[in-house]
Amino acid sequence: MGTMIKSINTEKYQELINWLKTERQNQGLTVRQLALIIDEPFQFISKIETAQRKLNVYEYVQYCEALNVDPIEGLAILSKKGFTN
Repeated sequence: MGTMIKSINTEKYQELINWLKTERQNQGLTVRQLALIIDEPFQFISKIETAQRKLNVYEYVQYCEALNVDPIEGLAILSKKGFTN
């Protein structure tokens, strides 16, 4: 299996964040509008989308719920090529 990757600066994590950002944009939501939905400052969304802050599992699920997307879809992005860098 190898070493567990803890960095948010990996290709797979960026693919996951790009998916979330694209879903937000496809729904016509701004960063500020999504922030209002999840009751967080808009900087929270901005930092996630620019990989300055990582989502924990619970936050990820809440983020997906706010976008009405299935969290399993995002997990498939991470696992489609395996969990190595």
